[in-house]
Amino acid sequence: MAASTGVAVGAAGSLVAMRRRAVHHEEPARPVGYPPEPVDPEPDLPPQVRRAGAKGLGRRSLDALRVGVMVLDAEDRPVLVNPAAKEMGLLRAGTAVGGTPVAHTVVRTLAGQARRTGTRREVELDLPRGNGRDPLGVHIRAVALGDGHVTIEAADVTEAHRVARVRRDFVANVSHELKTPVGAVQLLAEALLDATAEAAGSTPDELHEADVLHDLAAARRFAERIQHESTRLGRLVSELLDLARLQGGEPLPEPAPVSVDRIIAEVIDRTRTPASAKGLEVRFVSRRGLTVYGSESQLVAAVANLVENAVAYSPDAEEGKPPPRVTITAKGDADWVEIAVRDQGIGIEPKDLDRIFERFYRADRARSRATGGTGLGLAIVKHIATNHGGQVEVASTVGVGSTFTLRLPARPPDAALPLPLSIEIAAESAGVKGSA
Repeated sequence: MAASTGVAVGAAGSLVAMRRRAVHHEEPARPVGYPPEPVDPEPDLPPQVRRAGAKGLGRRSLDALRVGVMVLDAEDRPVLVNPAAKEMGLLRAGTAVGGTPVAHTVVRTLAGQARRTGTRREVELDLPRGNGRDPLGVHIRAVALGDGHVTIEAADVTEAHRVARVRRDFVANVSHELKTPVGAVQLLAEALLDATAEAAGSTPDELHEADVLHDLAAARRFAERIQHESTRLGRLVSELLDLARLQGGEPLPEPAPVSVDRIIAEVIDRTRTPASAKGLEVRFVSRRGLTVYGSESQLVAAVANLVENAVAYSPDAEEGKPPPRVTITAKGDADWVEIAVRDQGIGIEPKDLDRIFERFYRADRARSRATGGTGLGLAIVKHIATNHGGQVEVASTVGVGSTFTLRLPARPPDAALPLPLSIEIAAESAGVKGSA
């Protein structure tokens, strides 16, 4: 009996195996590269249990989103809110102590419009956050789901709003800066025409008899002012174009080795005339033979801006006293090179130190206009330093002077990056094979 039972079980097992092989051979082969059929990871679980797992996964996915998601019922009560929506402040505390939280007024209004019209409603606005922080920019979208429910999606667009404000301020500042020299040129041109009007309609004999020397002197003064204002206007336009290029308008050139000695020599040559006019001494006292990597023209422009500022804000030389100095120093190691420009000028107030690298910011507006400054020089220096992987710093004492330090990489950008581990292993293996 036991033997019969064993034979029966063995036959049944063989039959099942044969059936499985038959089914296996009957299935057509799947093409190479074709994705395999989906396999249920938990085939033994009841359907309701698998649905609950999927629901939990959906909730975790919703909580992980950076956009705020909220669902309101027909009474505008929140029935689903993810953490991002709470962080944005779309859910507010109830009016009563310990009451149920309610949706933001703007959210409820938008949900009501979507519910009534049956169409998607969108709005973009700034929500105040208090504590001196910038407002929160949000783009809110409401979609009716039926049965009175409405889903709310909110995206954080604070950075986009900040950029838009910066652009508006930039356009306003540019308009103001351009208006001043253009208006001055227009007025001076009119005055020049008035000063020469009598001479334009007179004969040579009349000019000989008339006292035109006064008018000619006035005309010369007006012409000199026109030249000054037009030069300032041209410099402003040129620096605006430079700033636009540095901010991404044009691709950066490939970094190349640049001699620091060559940069300093070019800068001293550029600033020799304005320094001599004030009786200043610009000198380079430092280690020679240093090298940085980047664009030579941009680096010369950055250092020249710093030296020109030092000259402009230094006092004129006085007879019987040592001339004020603008000193350029450089030092470095295998990784970084620091170029410092030190002056003996008026210095910068502590409250202005954090803002002097902003576009059009001037610590002393009257002096800046008198020196022909545009308010863009230090912003250009900052962008050049950042684009080269470096930075610019300032230290200043009022009445003593300022020191601006430009920190630049002393090696190519790729040289500072370590090789990935896989490449290092492959290189070591190649070396072992070669020596075998």
